Amino acid sequence: MALDTHREELEATAMALARPGTGLLAADESTGTIGKRFEAIDVENTEANRRAYRTLLATAPGLGETISGVILYEETLFQQAAELPGQPGGSILELFQAQGLVAGIKLDLGVEPLAGGLPGETWCTGLRGLRERAASAYARGARFAKWRAVLRISAYGCPSELCVRENAWGLARYARTAQEEGLVPIVEPEILMDGDHDILTTAAVQEWVLRSVYEALGQNGVFLEGTLLKPSMTLPGADSSERPNPEQVAAFTVRTLRRSVPPAVPAILFLSGGLGEEEASVFLSAIHQAAPDAPWHLGFSYGRALQHSCLSHWQGSDTAAGQAALLARARANGAAARGTYVAGSEPSDEAASLFVANYSY
Repeated sequence: MALDTHREELEATAMALARPGTGLLAADESTGTIGKRFEAIDVENTEANRRAYRTLLATAPGLGETISGVILYEETLFQQAAELPGQPGGSILELFQAQGLVAGIKLDLGVEPLAGGLPGETWCTGLRGLRERAASAYARGARFAKWRAVLRISAYGCPSELCVRENAWGLARYARTAQEEGLVPIVEPEILMDGDHDILTTAAVQEWVLRSVYEALGQNGVFLEGTLLKPSMTLPGADSSERPNPEQVAAFTVRTLRRSVPPAVPAILFLSGGLGEEEASVFLSAIHQAAPDAPWHLGFSYGRALQHSCLSHWQGSDTAAGQAALLARARANGAAARGTYVAGSEPSDEAASLFVANYSY
């Protein structure tokens, strides 16, 4: 019954996040993960530095032109903004909202080894206490949520049927609970890039995983018009000798989605999954060009692929330089979310992959 009272709001929120030419800024790195990012630029991982960096993100001028929403870590949802010259005070949440961004929250509690699964398989934790965390986030001002399940492809049989079913069911239980508390659930069954498998193998596994997820969502009565999907693009493993061009990646990705994702879903927001900043933009633009009649908005939900250059220009103190780098990649991905990005037309500090083996955050 609780879901019925939220249907109109859930659909409106999902459509706001599916605005053409936009995507999400994934700024939900845990304290440990953001510490690794800071370590790479010689910045100490303190609350004050985390607050300063996230205030930089929230006050980048014009961010809302190409970013429709931001995924926050719990600390940030309740964090006051740092004092920056010429910037209003208040909370970081309020600064994002002032730019027109819808705020979301990471609700999962990370992954743990899956009992009975194959070596390396995991399940996503956090169902216990989820309703209370979701209600608290909604009361604070969040209107969508995220839950990341992680699967891998390996030569010895991963993912197993147990792993696929367990993670699909966990995503469905989370999605139903989030909706009952007024939050649009981002459903994220990430298939890691680790491995040497080819693109055909990835496509077959993705279809299996996505079909399993939507079967579980249906069994749990999840309102699809009030959900978003955050999948990987269809790519070969990071250690594969296969190097498909953007058009091939787009063709396989679109084929996978058309076979697996109901048209009722408002938006598919791709994760970057270790792609470089430029690659993530080029591939997304190609996907758009390959599916001009797609029933879903094809956007992005990028973390590293939006923030890598931003961090390296910020260096702990140069807010203006960090914001300029962030906005350049936001513009690139906004154009990519319309299929109009021209490779190299926006600056980036890297041309290579941002892949990290067995990535967690």
